Amino acid sequence: MSTEEKSAAPRSLAEALRVRDDVSLAALLRSRPDLVTPVPTDLTQLATRAGTRASVVRALERLDRFALQAAEALAVAADPAPYEELLRLMAGDEGDPAVTAALPRTVALLREQALVWGADDRLRLVRTARELLAPSPQHPSPTGLGPTVREATAGMSPGRIQEILTAAGLASTHDSVSAVSALGELFGDRERMAALLAALPGESRQVLERLMWGPPYGQVTHDPAAHLRALLDRGLLLPTAPGTVVLPREVALHLRAGRAHRTPEPVPPPVQAAATHRPQVVDATAAGQALAALATVDELLKEWDEGGPAVLRAGGLSVRDLKRTAVALDVPEPVAAFWVELAYAAGLIASDGEADERYAATPAYDEWRELPPAERWALLAESWLTATRTPGVVGGRDAKDRTLSALGPNLDRSAAPEVRHRVLALLAGLPEGASPDGESVLARLRWERPLRGPQREQREQREKREKRDDDLRTRLARWTLSEAELLGVTGRGALAAPGRALIGAPEPVRPAAEHEPEPAGPGDKLPVHHHRTPPVPAPATPAEQAAATAAAARLLAPLFPEPLDHVLLQADLTAVAPGPLERELADVLGVLADVESKGGATVYRFTPGSVRRALDAGQSAADLHAFLARHSRTPVPQPLTYLIDDVARRHGRLRVGAASAYVRCDDDATLDEILADKRAAGLGLRRLAPTVLAAQADPAALLEGLRAMGFAPAAESAAGDVLIARADAHRTPPRAAPQPVPDGPPVPDDTLLSAAVRAIRAGDLASTTPRKPGAGEDAGGGPAADGELPRTSAAETLATVQAAALTGEALWIGYVNAEGAASQRVIAPIRVEGGFVTAYDHTADEVRTYPLHRVTGVAELADDAP
Repeated sequence: MSTEEKSAAPRSLAEALRVRDDVSLAALLRSRPDLVTPVPTDLTQLATRAGTRASVVRALERLDRFALQAAEALAVAADPAPYEELLRLMAGDEGDPAVTAALPRTVALLREQALVWGADDRLRLVRTARELLAPSPQHPSPTGLGPTVREATAGMSPGRIQEILTAAGLASTHDSVSAVSALGELFGDRERMAALLAALPGESRQVLERLMWGPPYGQVTHDPAAHLRALLDRGLLLPTAPGTVVLPREVALHLRAGRAHRTPEPVPPPVQAAATHRPQVVDATAAGQALAALATVDELLKEWDEGGPAVLRAGGLSVRDLKRTAVALDVPEPVAAFWVELAYAAGLIASDGEADERYAATPAYDEWRELPPAERWALLAESWLTATRTPGVVGGRDAKDRTLSALGPNLDRSAAPEVRHRVLALLAGLPEGASPDGESVLARLRWERPLRGPQREQREQREKREKRDDDLRTRLARWTLSEAELLGVTGRGALAAPGRALIGAPEPVRPAAEHEPEPAGPGDKLPVHHHRTPPVPAPATPAEQAAATAAAARLLAPLFPEPLDHVLLQADLTAVAPGPLERELADVLGVLADVESKGGATVYRFTPGSVRRALDAGQSAADLHAFLARHSRTPVPQPLTYLIDDVARRHGRLRVGAASAYVRCDDDATLDEILADKRAAGLGLRRLAPTVLAAQADPAALLEGLRAMGFAPAAESAAGDVLIARADAHRTPPRAAPQPVPDGPPVPDDTLLSAAVRAIRAGDLASTTPRKPGAGEDAGGGPAADGELPRTSAAETLATVQAAALTGEALWIGYVNAEGAASQRVIAPIRVEGGFVTAYDHTADEVRTYPLHRVTGVAELADDAP
């Protein structure tokens, strides 16, 4: 490298960022959005923020396995390291062609994210990243490498170092520094090291082989065996503490043929297809699941129409209430938790906020029921995809060892939306109609987001508390695959067309029916997804996600069967609905009969209680007969006709109103029977007329008491009309759906990125522009040092600004705003009047007006300033 090239090479991360173009800076801010919140004032502040521990840890956790392996290799390489050294550490002495092909792209990625800077001949890992990834006794490197010879011999006596040098066959030196260098050169020389190892006993070589892939530390006794003594004498094992030895890094690299990692993984593991199906079968299956999902959520909300379970004092459902809900929905408890949380995420249920707080449907539920089925499903699917609440953790333990309950606190997992989207994107990358092998999906996700160092330990501790073997991302992926099938996003495990649209994936070109391949049989070779799945970016804005959701609804709508307007009545007092019913028909039938079984066809059973329920809702016997005759494709069975007439004959003969309450009946013998009944004593009844009884109890209690005695009274209004009792009147006040908990700052959009880059560039211009020396300064001038603001008197500031306004020259000023924030700016004054200066601000790229009393000082720019 020439002298000019060395002087032009960046000496810091800030200088490396300064030579980037705007596109590269925008890519950095997009990949690491925490750097743009708030917008840095200049490139020096951006570089400082990019090197903080929290930001670096976040960036490292988002690297794929090969990029992380490259960063780990740089952490054990020289600082700075040429690209050739990194390549040797990754590809080994033999030069793995796959690693050689993938490494340039990975280094470019690390540079883009400001984790690595410098030219190819001087690659530098950001200092914080090196501290996190470099080997240490407390935090061993994932590479399994130990300290270098220089690090391991730092506290060793000079005499002992010379003894090791002599035993290794090297000449003595005059000082320890040169002795350590000579020993390191020996261990790095492949030929001489091979000869040195060949002279060792077989047992000594076996010890080295056990330590070479890590951990590099071992235990020895005070008087080690001969084969261990041979290693210690030659420096192939070095003592680090009493009874502890370590394998030097240079020795391990020789034994590994130069590789820092046992198995570099430059290519992601393939996502394999477990089975293939015709796309039409997949879409039809998914549509069936989507209909079942709508029916399940509707059934859940009807169960809670009159007010659902009570809210626990700490929030959420009790274990008993979750079990009851699971029984009512005829599903396992984890699945019941999923449906409850899905309805909550969609804003369909919430707590009512009363003193005796209970869960109930929200007003949004009534609006949701009015939507077409495809749109109702789309709302549920979007809520599931973007929600951070994770029903899969229900039943686990939080950090304070408390049980996590459905609808309770601490269920948010910020990684959930990203994992759901990525799992569906991997499915979208498979051939259409292919269902994935679940383990291959999990392996791919682990490659894309490997665990690392201290974060791995923290997560393992959390998993241990929750009594889980898998990490959170793996469990989220498993839940995604099962929940997507329940919801109808997938069918038979393969991504359906509506699910593909939901994540914004392009729709594949589907071949004509006559050219479609047959499904793969058990003996057929299934396709394997070998290449990197093209990333399907998650919609960046709510509007983009809404557009994707609408597209999914449009694709799903033709897959739904047309709602039926009829049922099949049977002589055993049942009705069979051979498919989904029109909403009005389903609502009336749901009151008139009880659901006995669900599935492809729903079976309803008519009972005296269900018929009375319909009569209580304002229907007459004639209405019910007409309804059944109108909607049945089979003749109305005689037993059903008799049942309705028999219940209706006794229904409403008694009328209850407010006296406090009264009972009236045209048959005075019935009233005599009521008065003679001992169970009526608590109602406070007395006869007012032959056909009227007055009661001290309120109408609701009177109705309940008479029904308990075996009568079937009907409530009456003040005008004498039968009151229609609606069981679905209980609603919570308007409630918003829970907001997802973001996984860090959101990714900035293009508008914000463009504005941030302009602001950073302008601030950097203000902080680095050369200026003329002011009073008392050296003639050298130069850029602002360490962000120091210029300082001049008020009179000097006014005179300099006025002169610049006349000549049109630019000035460098220090400015403190109303909030007390100081900044440096480059301005071109236009006019000065009334204690204000109006100028073109190069920093903000616009004309602004500044109060002169807030200008700390002013300096003229140097003649060679840009």
